[in-house]
Amino acid sequence: MTKIKTQVALVVDDSKTINRVLQSQLDGVNIHSEVAKTLHHAKYLLSSNPERFFVAVLDLNLPDAPSGEVVEYVRKFNIPIIILTGNLNDNVRQKMLNENLVDYVLKRNISEIGYVVQLVNQIYHNPFRKVLVVDDSITTRALIKKLLKVHRYSLLEACDGKQGFKVLKENPDITLIITDYNMPLMNGMEMIEKIRRKYSREDLAIVGMSNLDDKNLSTKLLKAGANDFIFKPFEVEEFYCRIGQNVEMTSKIKQIRDSAVRDFLTGLYNRRYLFEEGKKLFSDAKKGNFQLATAVIDADFFKNINDTYGHEAGDIVLIEISTTLREAISDNGIASRFGGEEFVCLFKHKNKKVVNYLFESIRKKIAALRIPVADNMISVTVSIGVSTKIGDSLENMLKDADERVYQAKDNGRNQVVF
Repeated sequence: MTKIKTQVALVVDDSKTINRVLQSQLDGVNIHSEVAKTLHHAKYLLSSNPERFFVAVLDLNLPDAPSGEVVEYVRKFNIPIIILTGNLNDNVRQKMLNENLVDYVLKRNISEIGYVVQLVNQIYHNPFRKVLVVDDSITTRALIKKLLKVHRYSLLEACDGKQGFKVLKENPDITLIITDYNMPLMNGMEMIEKIRRKYSREDLAIVGMSNLDDKNLSTKLLKAGANDFIFKPFEVEEFYCRIGQNVEMTSKIKQIRDSAVRDFLTGLYNRRYLFEEGKKLFSDAKKGNFQLATAVIDADFFKNINDTYGHEAGDIVLIEISTTLREAISDNGIASRFGGEEFVCLFKHKNKKVVNYLFESIRKKIAALRIPVADNMISVTVSIGVSTKIGDSLENMLKDADERVYQAKDNGRNQVVF
């Protein structure tokens, strides 16, 4: 789970109702916002540390800026802008599209605020979403990248299908691919078919594009594995709408999958995932592909923390322990919450010295934590039991590690027993 630096959404609207609903719904997705009702107030908020604003939601008609002057002012700070307006004619629409805005929303219905919140949430997370643009036209690639940059995506590019597949191989965490059909070496359809042998539609969204006058081409690309298709030249609104919908779709599917295998509080893998994937790791270790260490980590005197500071404080402590475990294990195994204040880590390694160093380092890092809760600074220690002996089953390794936790507790806690 990636940590995102705290940033703020700027909301400028003279309607108390819209401001209240927007702030409430943004709070619901853990996004802080600062509100202004006039251009004058917005200037004050932007006068110090404007970099804290990652997006601005602006009313086009304010009491002291009735003709969209707030848009011109906020644009100076290179902040992505979402426009709120009650009326929209073609001249105003074209002007806004030329300004490279995120989107505009007609506020005729309060329910449209939900769409604004969805947009803000996307803009917030987009820097951590990689989009690959594949097209043999430098001009087209530049145009698409310019549009995507407004939405803060992390961008990659390729000049044909062959290079596109190579970039994907080097960046398997790509969220979306936008590809032209007609390209040299490997066309868009060939690349999509090759990608779909490894990535499903749910794992990686692909949007096909073409300016060829072939009405059947969209069907061919969709059948080859594309999630969507856009004819060139396209309207900017249609482009943003389709890209946003496909990114949102893959994000929702990932969230659903994660909710089935991750602990809700800590974000670590849950007990179910530990046994399902852990048995695969154990089987590979049994074959000699690598060595496997199993560790049980138990928070010391955790009941005292709950009784003294409350269960909310206890949750914060568990989250801090989890963060330490996740960062330490990284991609070299599985960090999971086993239940309550107990955690289990499976770690792939080459020698026992590495294991000793890792878990002793984990113990020291947790003991050094100073966790602010209300007016208090809470510290916590853990007892760790580690088993490196490959026995008959993963369950036996866990039992072995668990027995060593009891030894650590009996010996005074805050220690690792191997």
